[in-house]
Amino acid sequence: RCRAADHYGRHASRGLAMAMRKRRSLRGLVVLGVLVVVAAGAAFYYWPQIFSLIQEERLRSERIARWKLASRGQPLPGTPDLSNLPGRLADKGLKLGDPVFVRIFKNEFELEVWMKRDGRFQHFATYPICMWSGDLGPKIKEGDRQAPEGFYTVDASALNPNSQYHLSFNLGFPNAFDRAHGRTGSFLMVHGNCMSSGCYAMTDPVIDEIWTLVTAALKGGQQRFQTQVFPFRMTEGNMKLHDHADDMSFWQQLKPGFEYFERTHLPPDVSVCQGRYAFRDASGAQDGSAPIEKNCPPAES
Repeated sequence: RCRAADHYGRHASRGLAMAMRKRRSLRGLVVLGVLVVVAAGAAFYYWPQIFSLIQEERLRSERIARWKLASRGQPLPGTPDLSNLPGRLADKGLKLGDPVFVRIFKNEFELEVWMKRDGRFQHFATYPICMWSGDLGPKIKEGDRQAPEGFYTVDASALNPNSQYHLSFNLGFPNAFDRAHGRTGSFLMVHGNCMSSGCYAMTDPVIDEIWTLVTAALKGGQQRFQTQVFPFRMTEGNMKLHDHADDMSFWQQLKPGFEYFERTHLPPDVSVCQGRYAFRDASGAQDGSAPIEKNCPPAES
């Protein structure tokens, strides 16, 4: 009986030990689950701040990489074949002097040039932006180092062939919208030299080609060309990704202008009504040459 009791006791002890280990494992899993839930909740709550830090680091790294290439005289990734402008124009049925239209996307570091053929604008080239300063979001005041966002027009008087940054054209900030909101700043340019304090800076070879295209268009009869500046490509996905941003209400005003051109390949007529951007179907020459002024569209009947 004593041996049987001892055997039973050993089995009971092992069973108790196993039960305790299972209990500890279960407790550990519960604690881990709670920590995961807490971490997920904290990440969700602080996501805007986390996303902002990720974005800030990405932009910093991108600027450093572009500056290093430009300082060595190397072309940036995505630079078209600048040695063959006539051939590239001919391939798309375009020619120097055709009307131009420009779009800038900050987050993507891209400047697009579109040219008009057969009544619509078609994409000619996308150029890498070498440098822009500040963060995503509009320019608010002189000295904030922000590069502007919005809708602008450029005429011959805005061109500067003697710029200290190689070549430049003035975007026309502040426009009617900026002035309606008390925004201040001056000499916000697209220029060369890959240096920026509120401007969009290209490499010198890239601004040379852009200069050739826009000056030929203005000399060819286009009164002014429209330049649309966006924080990013305003797709639904990108809007959702940035929906926590303080500037979202402003960006939502830009989106209809982006979508109009995406749909029609014509720059809309842009005006400012009660402090908001307003858009109408392209009129007149339909080349983006209409000035941006305070003017409310007629009410629809």
